[in-house]
Amino acid sequence: MIEHNWFRDHSILEVRPRGSLQPNDFAILAKQVDPVIIEHGRLEGLLIDAVDFSGWESFAALVTHCQFVRNHHRHIHKIAIVSDHSLLAFMPQLVDHFVCAEVRPFAVADRGRALDWLAEAG
Repeated sequence: MIEHNWFRDHSILEVRPRGSLQPNDFAILAKQVDPVIIEHGRLEGLLIDAVDFSGWESFAALVTHCQFVRNHHRHIHKIAIVSDHSLLAFMPQLVDHFVCAEVRPFAVADRGRALDWLAEAG
């Protein structure tokens, strides 16, 4: 399941994975995101709260996640990833090859700073 919350008049989306992700989670998320992208042209920011991320239920879920990223990354200006996991420090270099957005990691304690960064013009 992917919980979500909108900020700043639907210009910033926060997503929170809960439990192992399933293929249908991305179809549900697309139904929330696609109308906003159509209306506004893009999302200014995406905040990924990865505190409780526990992976994918199956290989099919991973593939569906990759397809979702492929179909949406050009419409997102900035991505903030919030987690205290040590892999977080390497995330920008890893995803830089796959997404157009600027990506930055933030510690859980800096969630507010992550939202502020997403809201900054640029």
